[in-house]
Amino acid sequence: MKVSPPTHLIIALALLLLGVSPAHSRPPVRLGFVYILSGAFAAYGENARQGALLAVDEINRTGGIDGRLVLTWFENSRSRPDVARRAMQTLVRENQVDALIGIDSSKVAQKTAAVANDLKTPLIITNAATPEVTGALCNRYVFRVSLNLAQVIKSAALLAADTGAKSWSTVGKKHTYSYESWDHFKTYIQDLSPDMSPPADEENIFIPSRRKDFTPYLEKLERTESDGVLVTLWGGYLRRFIKQADARGLFATDRIFLFSMGAALDNLMILGDQMPTDLWVTAPYWFLSGISDRNRQFVTDFQARYHRYPSHQAHGAYAAVYAFKAAAEKAGTTDKEAIATALADLTIDLPGGRTTLRGADHQGVADLWWGRTFADPDYPLRILKPLKRFRGAGITRPVNATGCSMP
Repeated sequence: MKVSPPTHLIIALALLLLGVSPAHSRPPVRLGFVYILSGAFAAYGENARQGALLAVDEINRTGGIDGRLVLTWFENSRSRPDVARRAMQTLVRENQVDALIGIDSSKVAQKTAAVANDLKTPLIITNAATPEVTGALCNRYVFRVSLNLAQVIKSAALLAADTGAKSWSTVGKKHTYSYESWDHFKTYIQDLSPDMSPPADEENIFIPSRRKDFTPYLEKLERTESDGVLVTLWGGYLRRFIKQADARGLFATDRIFLFSMGAALDNLMILGDQMPTDLWVTAPYWFLSGISDRNRQFVTDFQARYHRYPSHQAHGAYAAVYAFKAAAEKAGTTDKEAIATALADLTIDLPGGRTTLRGADHQGVADLWWGRTFADPDYPLRILKPLKRFRGAGITRPVNATGCSMP
């Protein structure tokens, strides 16, 4: 059993805070989390774990869910579908969790969506961006509280159409995320600007795994004639690209760059003042969007506890815990079938903004922010200034375009 440590002390303290006797307490609510907790992307899972625990502690301090203590179990997916599948089965069958939360990788999400259906247990995805899990792979038990790839790329296309660039290419990784991003971008940009030159596939760059020297890819980029470049790299690949491209002066040209994961905090914090200014970037959540007291309080509390700014991974896990709580309150129970019904068409105010889990495909619909990287002496990282807001309804595909046919 993997209960967040130290188990007995947390349970006893929480019960006292709830004003109930441990000997006569009601059964706890059990939430199971599956994230990458080791390897190159372990920081993603750790950030999510921090967001989840902050939410659970807040809820337990204010009465739990219907007076019931919330307990957590965390399992490591290791970014492998088979490991994630076994973790989900363990959490449901052995730890008897009421819901599953997590999944960082699109590949893992695609392979495990059916597992939630087999287990008849709600799964709230908080990071994996593949459109398929709320598209062709949708089912009654799978929900996503974060934005998907198609929503982010629609906002990129809307932004691209306003830049004046007449032709576009892309730099990505040899990975499903980058391929899918480019396919969506081509469709969107040509619909938005029919007289624009078709995006040039022959100028595209997809970088293989484990490459450290990007010289040949940057040389190809220098030879391309596109006015704009959509960059869909992430993590260390994105940081490597930015540093090496900047050293070659690529950002000092008139060419426009849009970075679909450029505002992810792991990139901005590690790059610091090595991040060039005036680049268009976004991420699924931006901690300085500052549109509500709820967001400002979340950022303050997260900083006080973890001494860092909340990333989109942290926000996604935090949001999922509160979505479960809202669904339980709406249903008046934590029965799994009732929770699945209550999550559909649920609207909840989250730090990142008002979010609706659309009933027909279970995709979260929320606003997204882009901005230009800006050097502010008050922050140890580039912030986004000015900000440009894209409304959720305007960047989300109609259900009949998703491929989802809900049973």
